[in-house]
Amino acid sequence: MIGCFFDTRHAGWDAAALDWFERLLEEDDVDIMAWALGTQSVPAAFEGPEMEAMRRLDYVDIPR
Repeated sequence: MIGCFFDTRHAGWDAAALDWFERLLEEDDVDIMAWALGTQSVPAAFEGPEMEAMRRLDYVDIPR
């Protein structure tokens, strides 16, 4: 999930978005996934347009 998000979004990132992602990677994967899925509140440090994009989950290819 995190890798797919990076792969689809990073080309358009500015320095601030890249910094956000680097800080995000320091967090536990299960917490990041919970924030993206909406099962836990997003900490203020990670709120904003990139987390909103992550929460859309449109970058995850789910075979059906």
